[in-house]
Amino acid sequence: MAVTSNPTVLAAREHNRHVLKAVTASCVGWSLDLYDLFILLFVAPVIGKLFFPSTHPMLSLAAVYASFGVTLLMRPLGSALFGAFADTHGRKRAMIMAMVGVGLSTAAFGALPTVDTIGLAAPVVFIVLKLVQGVFVGGVVAATHTIGTESVAARYRGAVSGLIGGGGAGLGALIASLAYWAMSTLFPGDAFEDWGWRCMFFTGIISAVLGITIFSNLEESPMFKELQEKKARLKAANPASNCVPAGAEPENPVRRLFSREWRGVLLVNLLLSIGGGSGYYLTSGFLPTYLKVVNHTPAQTAGIILMLSSIGVIAASVGSGHLSTFIGRKKTFLIMGVLRLVAFPLLVLAMPHAGSMFQLALYVILLGALGSAGYAPLLIFLNERFPTTIRATGTGLSWNIGFAIGGMLPTFVSLASPQPTDLPLTLAIFLAAISVIFLIGALVVPETLGKLDAPANEA
Repeated sequence: MAVTSNPTVLAAREHNRHVLKAVTASCVGWSLDLYDLFILLFVAPVIGKLFFPSTHPMLSLAAVYASFGVTLLMRPLGSALFGAFADTHGRKRAMIMAMVGVGLSTAAFGALPTVDTIGLAAPVVFIVLKLVQGVFVGGVVAATHTIGTESVAARYRGAVSGLIGGGGAGLGALIASLAYWAMSTLFPGDAFEDWGWRCMFFTGIISAVLGITIFSNLEESPMFKELQEKKARLKAANPASNCVPAGAEPENPVRRLFSREWRGVLLVNLLLSIGGGSGYYLTSGFLPTYLKVVNHTPAQTAGIILMLSSIGVIAASVGSGHLSTFIGRKKTFLIMGVLRLVAFPLLVLAMPHAGSMFQLALYVILLGALGSAGYAPLLIFLNERFPTTIRATGTGLSWNIGFAIGGMLPTFVSLASPQPTDLPLTLAIFLAAISVIFLIGALVVPETLGKLDAPANEA
């Protein structure tokens, strides 16, 4: 058998392996990160009773979602800290530290004492731990949302954007659905309120282990390496000079992002990230609770439906992201925005009247798919908006600020619904409103297709 020894062929194969590792690490890292967050959404009614008890069940539920919102509010801080680190020292190191932090903080929730044990201190400790978790989650975004798209060829960037952003979310929800189904089976009925929810949180340690295992052998982003080599060459040529290459200023990435040059870009990006994040959290994020309190779907059945929905999310996200490579990011946002504006309210209002589990599952799958497909090209769009020197910081903050605001909306939906029967109409109104915001963003943002390869001073 002939053995291939052509250096060009071998180099190409090695490059492909590095690309595959980077994309896989980004997708798996983000999915495990969201898995840790989704655990709370799946056990929200139980956590409400144990940590935020109230004579009004909807208030307990709102308190749980508020604690989830607290996590999201800390994500911009995590993006600022870890994003600046990633832009200065590399995406890989930032990813490992953030992933380990998320996994350990998630596992710690399983060991927390409840209100019955330590009284009012229980919700305080719970919220403090959510704050810590939120910082690390924001750090994961800054790293995972850049290294994958910076490593892959231009023709695959849209698909990879959907795979990481929406597909990673779908994969995270799928893993959480499997965990919820498994724990509901192992700890049926009241046993779930004793140990089932704790064991779900304990699985967060898997993220920490995988974070070290997967990412320790990962190659750094080629764009970041090119930037570092550029700096090194200039420093070697001018050891006594303070000059640096255009677009490679040694200024703090956070300070530069909020300078006059870039803060306008950040603010415009938020229209899409708020609309996209809100659509996601009010569909995939809210569906576990919706199925339980509105449709009264049995836990195991709901777990299966949500698993199917997660598969639909992955497929729709990759498809929508890849579509943006052919027709542009802006046109894809516009098409998805119109679809969401029409379909969101109709699906939410139809779900309580589903005549069968098959029909209910169909509504859930469509709702989850549209919720994620809308923002599938957002990751690569944000990457294309910033130069390499501030890309992790700019992408992380644009994404996390928008998704932090979006993640708070389930709390307001719960508060605006006096009874569970009021949820469908309230949710439909909220979804229509955020779809309008998303469409406005799609109309005002520029087309960015192909800008990732532009020189740093033109990006």
